[in-house]
Amino acid sequence: MADQHAGQPGGRLVELSHVIRAGMVTYPGLPGPVITPHLTREDSRGLYAPGTEFAIDEITMVGNTGTYLDAPYHRFADGADLAAIPLERTVDLPALVVRPEPGAPRGIDAGTLAGLDVAGAAVLLHTGDDVRFGTPEYSQGHHFLTRGAAALLAERGAALVGIDAVNIDDTGDPERPAHTLLLGAGIPVVEHLTGLGELPATGARFTAVPLRVEGFGTIPVRAFARVPA
Repeated sequence: MADQHAGQPGGRLVELSHVIRAGMVTYPGLPGPVITPHLTREDSRGLYAPGTEFAIDEITMVGNTGTYLDAPYHRFADGADLAAIPLERTVDLPALVVRPEPGAPRGIDAGTLAGLDVAGAAVLLHTGDDVRFGTPEYSQGHHFLTRGAAALLAERGAALVGIDAVNIDDTGDPERPAHTLLLGAGIPVVEHLTGLGELPATGARFTAVPLRVEGFGTIPVRAFARVPA
């Protein structure tokens, strides 16, 4: 039987991350990014040859901005930080896109995943919540991964789990079981994805590489997929 995760060379690239803009709201209650000039083009002209200029800008933001990846350190003080995330967990992963049935409960449960071969795959939960990103409704009644489903993914060895919603956990549950179980198993989590509707259920290859920052648990990523031709 052919490997359902097998990819093919070539194919088009699909953008799966939100644009980061000054002042944008990603997660309610967290500050938006602030983008300011450090060296303007005008000021740089006195430092270089005539006709040569540069811009150097500063950005201040929390790690939970835009589409971002959670490392185990985000949840556990002794967990792997962003600098310790292996490329094998974030680059060119076979993508397995999970789409709940219309009208299904907000909680994506173990039954939805039970028949899937998730081992070594980027399991991407396509809920459609991304259409509300940046609006007050985005955080209301969102989809999430249940405790049982997170336990199944951890037990069966998913490489990475992503979702196009405000949180992979039910924000009404302070225990955050999905984060706890997945990050506890060393499985990175990517939240606030977008564009998953352009991916097939299987066959695409997913990438979302974080910066190598020591002592840090969450950072924006450029998430994308290659869809076979």
